[in-house]
Amino acid sequence: MYERKKLAELNDSLTLWEQNNLKQALSALPERRDQFLTTSSEPINRLYTPADVADLDYEQDLGQPGEYPYTRGVHATLHRSKLWTMRMFAGFGTAEETNTRFKYLLSQGQTGLSIAFDLATLMGYDSDAPAAEGEFGKCGVAVSSLKDMEILLEGIPLDKVSTSMTINSPAAIIWAMYIAAAEKQGVRPEQLRGTTQNDILKEFIAQKEYIFPPEPSMRLVTDTIEFGTTTLPQWNTISISGYHIREAGSTAAQELAFTLADGMEYVRWGIQRGLDVDEFAPRLSFFFNAHNDFFEEIAKYRAARRIWAREMKETFGAKNPRSWILRFHTQTAGVSLTAQQPENNVVRVALQALAAVLGGTQSLHTNSLDEALALPSEHAVTIALRTQQIIAEESGVTNTVDPLGGSFFVEAQTNHIEAQAYDYFRRIESLGGVLPAIEKGFFQSEISDAAYRYQREIDSGLRKIVGVNAYAEEKAPSIPILAMDPQGYERQVARLKEVRATRDSGRVGQALDHLRLACAGTQNTMPAILDAVRAYCTLGEMIDVMRKELGTYEEPTWI
Repeated sequence: MYERKKLAELNDSLTLWEQNNLKQALSALPERRDQFLTTSSEPINRLYTPADVADLDYEQDLGQPGEYPYTRGVHATLHRSKLWTMRMFAGFGTAEETNTRFKYLLSQGQTGLSIAFDLATLMGYDSDAPAAEGEFGKCGVAVSSLKDMEILLEGIPLDKVSTSMTINSPAAIIWAMYIAAAEKQGVRPEQLRGTTQNDILKEFIAQKEYIFPPEPSMRLVTDTIEFGTTTLPQWNTISISGYHIREAGSTAAQELAFTLADGMEYVRWGIQRGLDVDEFAPRLSFFFNAHNDFFEEIAKYRAARRIWAREMKETFGAKNPRSWILRFHTQTAGVSLTAQQPENNVVRVALQALAAVLGGTQSLHTNSLDEALALPSEHAVTIALRTQQIIAEESGVTNTVDPLGGSFFVEAQTNHIEAQAYDYFRRIESLGGVLPAIEKGFFQSEISDAAYRYQREIDSGLRKIVGVNAYAEEKAPSIPILAMDPQGYERQVARLKEVRATRDSGRVGQALDHLRLACAGTQNTMPAILDAVRAYCTLGEMIDVMRKELGTYEEPTWI
């Protein structure tokens, strides 16, 4: 983009500036500290100029918005035409309580649902299972059968609302419950819009909510991709998640590299299943974190689009431009929130959300100020939603596409994170690919080292966290905390007992046997899962059958 002669002249000018103006300024007022670091502990230069992006090719590296390589965004007009989906993550206690929260959020201007499930559901247990004791409704809503899903979605027009569901090992079952509940509303599968997280690789890497071993788990994910491709054309059958990788302590580059490496592994499995890449790739979606470092996050999103477009086109031979597009949801960084001075979290979330919008997100969740203490109260979640609405309606940042494109700093950061990602791709490949790298503990070790370094920087005072190791106060926080229905667990257990007592036991037995045969064989498991769901088999009953056929997984002890 820049003439070599002009760059040489610029370097001469910079040298004079450093010798005269800068030297004098530093003598009069020294800089605040020895090191300026990103959230990922990457050093930041004092100044960025065209010399830092001297090799940037506009057409090849940036392009126009809505055109390959999509660095500047996946839509030509982006938020000038349509704002991102405001999708507040919600779920607690019983299906009735969460249904009430959904309806409240929709009445306040939320434009999509996002369902959080409790730990028992995430791990494939019914609410009344001994292993689930004490976990009911604490980190999300409890869903143990189709009956719970029917109540959860009661009165919500599923043909009009897009729904995201954060669930992984039991994703196929919970998705089947959603499809069956929609059928009971008269909504056909092809009318449904939404996303199932369904990214099992990041569970082995970071979040650890796995049930089955890696290969059977990947088979189930591929089953959902195949089924969705033929039956639910508007549904994103997987949301490939860097969010949880970042929450575990990774750097921005690790989040980017590990997420895209996982995404490419799902593409490989889809192709091996016999699917044409252009059949299923347009419905793959991604889920990224928005952490505290404003510019690093924006650069990460821009690099993600460029890398994905290049790899889909050049490595996997995708011919449909929609296969090249990386569409993503963003959630602000839960790990950045503090229990101390929780009101400060409103500011953190606003900055993180702004970075996501400037980075071109298609969907956004903003965390609530009280989430370091409890599940969000109605008051706190309203403020979080209003944060998005203020950015959308008052800030002016939606008036132009990619407003930071061309910034010497942003483009240099984009290039730097991209280079780091490719270095990780090479290291993963040298270990034999994603699954062997998981088995060897590579991802886990890299994240652990990054998390340890970050915490040491806080402990030493190199990194300041307002309210924690800087500007701290002794007084305890005084904010309202969400109180769940104390009788919720009893009602949930009673409903489960009623489901088991009133369903057709013969149909249940046949459906579970059909599921067992499907898991033991090679056919797609989704039709058998749907049959079992419609028969009101419980989540735990189906997972028990699948455990016996597919096995269970424990992480190696050397980690």
